[in-house]
Amino acid sequence: MRRHLTPDTKGKQQKYKKRGVARREKASGVVEEMASCLKASWKPRLQSAVLGAAQLIWFIALISEFVNQKEVAAWTYNYSIKAYPWNYSRAFCQRHFTDLVAIQNKNEIAHLNDVIPYFSSYYWIGIRKINNKWTWVGTNKTLTKEAENWADNEPNNKRNNQDCVEIYIKSNSAPGKWNDEPCSKRKRALCYTASCQDMSCNKQGECIETIGNYTCSCYPGFYGPECEYVQACGKFELPQHALVNCSHPQGDFAFSSQCDFRCVEGYELDGPRKLECLASGIWTNKPPQCKAVQCQSLESPVHGDMDCIHPLAAFAYGSSCKFECHPGYQVKGSDTLHCTGSGQWTGPLPTCEAITCEPPESPVHGNMDCSPSAGASAYNSSCTFTCVEGFELRGSDVIRCADMGQWTAPAPVCEAFQCREFSIPSKAQVTCSDPFGALKYQSVCSFSCDEGSLLVGASAIKCLATGQWSGVPPECQDVTCPPLLGPHNGTMTCIQPLGGSTYKSMCQFICDEGFYLSGPERLDCSPSGHWTGTPPTCEAIKCPGIFAPYQGSLDCSHDHGEFSVGSTCRFSCNKGFDLVGSASVECTVSGRWSSPPPTCTGVTSLPNPEVGCPVLTAPGQGTMSCSHHLGTFAPNTTCYFGCKTGFTLRGASSLRCRTSGQWTAVTPACRAVKCSELHMDTPVVANCSNPWGTFSYGSTCTFHCPEGQLLNGSAKATCRENGHWSAAMPTCQAGPLTIQEALTYVGGAVASTTGLAVGGTLLALLRKRLRKKDDGKYPLNPHSHLGTYGVFTNAAFDPTP
Repeated sequence: MRRHLTPDTKGKQQKYKKRGVARREKASGVVEEMASCLKASWKPRLQSAVLGAAQLIWFIALISEFVNQKEVAAWTYNYSIKAYPWNYSRAFCQRHFTDLVAIQNKNEIAHLNDVIPYFSSYYWIGIRKINNKWTWVGTNKTLTKEAENWADNEPNNKRNNQDCVEIYIKSNSAPGKWNDEPCSKRKRALCYTASCQDMSCNKQGECIETIGNYTCSCYPGFYGPECEYVQACGKFELPQHALVNCSHPQGDFAFSSQCDFRCVEGYELDGPRKLECLASGIWTNKPPQCKAVQCQSLESPVHGDMDCIHPLAAFAYGSSCKFECHPGYQVKGSDTLHCTGSGQWTGPLPTCEAITCEPPESPVHGNMDCSPSAGASAYNSSCTFTCVEGFELRGSDVIRCADMGQWTAPAPVCEAFQCREFSIPSKAQVTCSDPFGALKYQSVCSFSCDEGSLLVGASAIKCLATGQWSGVPPECQDVTCPPLLGPHNGTMTCIQPLGGSTYKSMCQFICDEGFYLSGPERLDCSPSGHWTGTPPTCEAIKCPGIFAPYQGSLDCSHDHGEFSVGSTCRFSCNKGFDLVGSASVECTVSGRWSSPPPTCTGVTSLPNPEVGCPVLTAPGQGTMSCSHHLGTFAPNTTCYFGCKTGFTLRGASSLRCRTSGQWTAVTPACRAVKCSELHMDTPVVANCSNPWGTFSYGSTCTFHCPEGQLLNGSAKATCRENGHWSAAMPTCQAGPLTIQEALTYVGGAVASTTGLAVGGTLLALLRKRLRKKDDGKYPLNPHSHLGTYGVFTNAAFDPTP
């Protein structure tokens, strides 16, 4: 009887078989003798020799237990001398042997009961309850009904978790029978050692356990005591024109070898595609043969002949056929066909057709006349070509259909007449549209001048059908602005990179000492021929208005106007009062008085402190600073006014409270600084926002041009606190002018320049004459400084009404 066991050796599951009933090795008897001697060693001995022998036997038995009794190569049984719980017993067997004994036949039970010594608590075997089923732990297989060997009334469990199995060895009542017991009880471990190993039978046969040894039952295709030999089929002769690919898992051309066959290009297999070496040492079939691939048979075309070469077989792989047509016909298709390895010809069978020429195409911008008209593409027909106005023929004007179905010349083309190239005018841009090619018939070239130049001549010229231009290219002349005159009491410095008052000329203005500039500091000549602003003037710098001190008087002299640079004021006090401060002050070039105004102090005739002036408040966008001598807004109180950046003071810069309870003037106001009015050159479009008034501080203007024109300059300008725009007024690049318009524009500019020169001379003479009659009164400087009270703005000055 055969059965399968699964011992656990070095942590791996391995499957073996054993035959018959296992027997114990002689070494097991030695174990029994050692155990008997161990029992005898506990009896007292009188003789010292016997006692020494017992001690020696005791020491040998102890060492034997530590070395796990014994280990042999064949199938053997072993047991432990000590008693252990079931789990420890199995670990003991797995560590020193294979596993706990797995019993599955009656003869084996009888053999174990015969050779294993009696032990009062009996022996553990390799059966345990797992998932409520009795299971061989070595194979993890459930115990079958046929293999059961329970004692009477067993298993009974006794409701005490009796999940492990013991075997009654040499039991009087039930020898060799099984009983379920709690796994924690201590019993001897009954172990076995397998003969079959991992490499038994070279893994090419089934290892069958026998008593103390094993035999090999070889798998098909293998033979030998250890199944070490493989059945060979032998080599075969490789067929002609064949390719083979073989795999030999067990050796060259041996059992399990497989060979796949295929043929070279142009050949196909005749026979099986695959051979395999069987376990009997015979191939599954004879090797296949390779035969040439066959193509379809061909015949000569109508009105033609065929000539074929067959190196292998008629119309087979490698065959080639050449075709020729009778006179007056031509081959349509390939004139030579080859039979390919796929069994197909390289093309369809050609035919012989009458010779014709492809119909020619009439040239673009031309005409074609063929004869005879009924067969324009027939052999020997001809075609004549002509071109329309503005185009000339390139190629042969007559062609004829020739022998090989080809025209005697390619069809001609009609090309537009070419106009000669021209030089681009200085400072000009040219844009050409060429419908029929660069500078050819119907080409139109448009001219525009660079910024700062005017177009003189035709704005566009056209290439005519004669190959001539409709006119000569125009010229670009520099734009000029009217001449400027330097301001009176000042100087003008100009930079003219292109000479004269031309485009990109720049003039800067500076006033003499004691005068300030009213207007822009710089003017630029724009592309439109206008200056970016009105020429500035130089006005006398003025100091803030000054008043006589309370209980005092004031006497001033003015060389250049009231309170202007060089003006001198002298102070004096009434009787009984003393002057505190400088007795005289002078207006300096900085717009400040040389000293703060003095005061008159005394103890007589003091005003009633209850008399006062109305309370003052700072003007909008302005500041106020007051000096209270006798009380808040009391007589002799002086208040000074100034404005924030970008604003000028309109009114008196200081007020004094009189003894009458009235201020010397009304409270001043702050007005936004004005910038020069923007000169709108057509067609520039401006959109302005004015938070403090038209063209005033904070005003922002954006510019753009009509569609099709480009903006030259900044797209945005802002009025700054100094009364100047952040950018010059831009211009739009208008369309080019005709000669008449350019001459009119230049003539007008010359007339304007002459008029401005004459007018400027008269204005200078008039100003000089008026200065001689000057009564000494001038408007005040818009930015003046007085003492330490800070910056003040003179309301008497406003550059705009």
